Amino acid sequence: QVQLVESGGGSVQPGGSLTLSCVASGFDLDYFVIGWFRQAPGKEREGVSCISSYDGSEYYTDSVKGRFTVSRDNVKNTAWLHMSSLKPEDTAVYYCATDCNLPSPYVPASWGVVGPHRGQGTQVTVSS
Repeated sequence: QVQLVESGGGSVQPGGSLTLSCVASGFDLDYFVIGWFRQAPGKEREGVSCISSYDGSEYYTDSVKGRFTVSRDNVKNTAWLHMSSLKPEDTAVYYCATDCNLPSPYVPASWGVVGPHRGQGTQVTVSS
């Protein structure tokens, strides 16, 4: 079965950390970009981070720069989003996908292939 499955979400206090995992099955992640997105209740989906396929180039939206780190291991067919210094406004359902939301109108070919895959999401709640 072709799918992306996220895990690692949960509830954490402000200032805490979580690491989300995104595991691909049924296909190889090697050539695909991997993006992390989030959607809070009543808000539009937001692109949080992206990592390229070929050289590991990274992108972060301004609100998470310096706090979130994206990584991937193509051998393990897995990507991660390490989140630290979490804030209540980070509360959302987090998704991984073989797509990215970059400032440019499109994902450059140098970043890798864009695909149709998207996980079901994992809930992250930051609250005291």
